[in-house]
Amino acid sequence: MSKFSSLLQVLSSPKRLKSILSFNHKGYLNDIGWFKAFESHSPVDGEGNPIPWVTYSFIDFIKERLRKQHTVFEFGSGNSTFFYAKYAGLVVSVEHDKEWFEKIVKSKPENSEMIFCELVKGGDYCHMPVKLEEKFDIIIVDGRDRVNCCKQAVNALSTTGVVVLDDSERDKYKQGVDFLINNGFKHLSFSGISPGLFYRKSTSVFYKSDNCLGI
Repeated sequence: MSKFSSLLQVLSSPKRLKSILSFNHKGYLNDIGWFKAFESHSPVDGEGNPIPWVTYSFIDFIKERLRKQHTVFEFGSGNSTFFYAKYAGLVVSVEHDKEWFEKIVKSKPENSEMIFCELVKGGDYCHMPVKLEEKFDIIIVDGRDRVNCCKQAVNALSTTGVVVLDDSERDKYKQGVDFLINNGFKHLSFSGISPGLFYRKSTSVFYKSDNCLGI
């Protein structure tokens, strides 16, 4: 259905239009900060605090399970860096966009590290957590070259580590999903909407029986 057809449907139903307009100042979308995110084109919660551009159901899940003893590696950076740093002990982010990197690094949280790396498919970017020769409890795959990032992530996980893949419903990431499952990881998907966006997507956690999130 086109956007114009969708608009006509809404305008032709006064009850539906009234309901949608009321969401701007009350109800679930207002409470979670969806309108703030939509207007600012930036993922924030109801109080304007930074959150990741992932599904709200995953955000609710992860913020209750992150601990200060956890170390996080993320492919990509931004509001997610501030969010994970609030709950975890250390966040290391790799960023391929030089301009974005220079913007975020100026105000990054004290318990975070940022690495700039040019993007080459199958290159240093996806290998970064392994190149650091450290083990991470949680590796967030939410940047570029995601299939290769998934494949390399397993080599940089702690013994109880988990991998998180955003937009896991997309066909182009199926190879990464299959790789993790074939390597003994269980798949827990959190579907729904995300900050400022109104299409259905999924953020998935890949874990084994003994994991740091207590799943």
